Formats: sequence, C-alpha cells, structure tokens
Amino acid sequence: MSSAAVSDATAPAVVRPRKPRTATYVSLALLVALLVAWQVLPPVLEIPKYIIPTLSDCLAEFRRMWATEGLLMHTLSTALYAILGFAIGSALGAMLGYLLGMSEFWEKVLSPYILALQIAPKVAFAPLFIMWFGYNAMPKLLVTVLIVFFPVLVNVLQAMRTIDRDLVNLARAYNLSRWSIFLKVEMPSTLPNLMAGLRIASTLAVIGVTVGELVGGNTGLGFLISYGGGQANAAMVFDAIILLTVIGILLYFAIVRVETRLLHYLPRAQV
Repeated sequence: MSSAAVSDATAPAVVRPRKPRTATYVSLALLVALLVAWQVLPPVLEIPKYIIPTLSDCLAEFRRMWATEGLLMHTLSTALYAILGFAIGSALGAMLGYLLGMSEFWEKVLSPYILALQIAPKVAFAPLFIMWFGYNAMPKLLVTVLIVFFPVLVNVLQAMRTIDRDLVNLARAYNLSRWSIFLKVEMPSTLPNLMAGLRIASTLAVIGVTVGELVGGNTGLGFLISYGGGQANAAMVFDAIILLTVIGILLYFAIVRVETRLLHYLPRAQV
C-alpha cells in the first residue's frame, strides 16, 4: 500500500458542525415558564382579573369572542388593512426614494418638506383624517401608509447616495440608457437597503392600523382594545394585543422570506 493511500486512510474525517439548537430549546423553555407564571402568579398575588387576567381567563374570553363578538371578522379586517397600508406606503416610499436619488436638485428642494412631515407625529393625523373622511376604513389606512412610508423612503434614498459611481460611469461608457442603468446597476445595489426598510415597515404597519382603529374605528382589533378597555375587560384587551402581535410577526417573516429569496447571492455570516 502506497504512502498516499495510508495517509488518506489515517486522515481524520471532516466533521460538519451541527446547527446549535440550544437557543431554540432555551427560548421554548422561557415561553413555557412565562405562560406558567401568567397562569399562577395573578391569583397568588391576588391581582384582580380586570387588571391582569390569567391565561385560562384569556382563553375563555377568546372562545367567547370567537363565538359572539365576530373575532374572525375583526382580525381579518386588521390584517387586510395592515397589508394594504404596508403595500401602498412601501411602494410610495420606494418610488419617491428612487426618484429623489436620481435627481440631486429635487432632493434638495423637497428634503425640508419631507423632513417636516417625518418629524410630525403620525398619530396626530388620525383625528384629522376622521374629520375629513368620517368613521370608516380610510383614516386607519392613511395612518398606516404614513407610518410605513418614511422608513422605506429613508433606506432607499440612503442607498442611492452610496452607490458606486464607478459602476454608473462604466454603464454610461457602454451607452446604457438611464432606465437600463437603474435596472442593471442602481436597483440591484439598493435591494439590501430596500429590504431592510421593508422589514422595519412591516412591524410599523400593525401599529399604524391599530392607531387608526383605536381613534375612530368601528371594526378591527384596535376597536376591540378600545371597547374592552371601556368595559374593564382586560382579557379581551390581552387577546386583541396577542392577535396583533401574531399579525405583525407573520408579516415580518413573510418579508424576511422574500428577502432571503431575492438576496440569496449575498454572503451571510456563519455563527
């Protein structure tokens, strides 16, 4: 047997590291401990149900709301307008970000007004929208669009400012049209920042629609929070908050899934 064969036979096998599951187990254990504490501590500490209901109280109220309060309809209404407001606000923010990034002149002209609108508290617009459009779905949709708009705009505009100018000049040297430069150079370069803005906006969309429903809605989970608070029904409020959180998490991970598919070519750090 040759020395090369002996060397191959005695070489240690390469062991591929397994993905650590410790964090997952600890996270699940923490969730179980939190649920147990939620069920046990309020009665032990003699906290009234209208202050902090137990887990079983919330589950019982959830079943009652599902049967008699139209919980499914309220949940679907909130989810629909969160998605719709997210889509419209993100599209407008990305469009304006790209347009301003292409024109330094218009960026300087419009930046003070955009900054002023960004600084203004978006929640304060909700009563104004109600006066303009009435007690319907339009105010909560507009508040959601406003809240979603700016994170996407800022991320896209910042990405347009930091594009490698050598790549743009090279594309111009090959006589590419302005539209071709955008599609082949600027758009791919700004995708990571755009997706980061969309991830932020996906969490804010639920906040926007909830604010609209709290201020002047008659449907949705925000309306149930307002109604439950007025009735001192803390279990209803807890259930609505949990459902809002679930909607936000689903929307966020949907964006993360799209980002993973679009940016599969980018190297990722190995932990």
